[in-house]
Amino acid sequence: MGRAIRARVVGRVQGVYFRASTKIEANKLDITGWVKNTTHGEVHLEATGSENSVERLIVWLNKGPRLALVKQVIIEDVDMIESLETFDIL
Repeated sequence: MGRAIRARVVGRVQGVYFRASTKIEANKLDITGWVKNTTHGEVHLEATGSENSVERLIVWLNKGPRLALVKQVIIEDVDMIESLETFDIL
């Protein structure tokens, strides 16, 4: 059974390789979707994968890469997202 989420990551999450690191982590976990910076200084993403893989990504998002300072991760479960073949940086 799969899981799809939409997430907002708040804190010092831009300019610290958050998107690139999220892509690496998603690829390791066989997750598809996308990640992007917002004009409000947040990182937004949509991710689809197995329940276990998505849970592991959520745990990782709460820490982020070494230079990040994650203050909050807001997760929303969504209907399965269109079938993407990769995890992309937008």
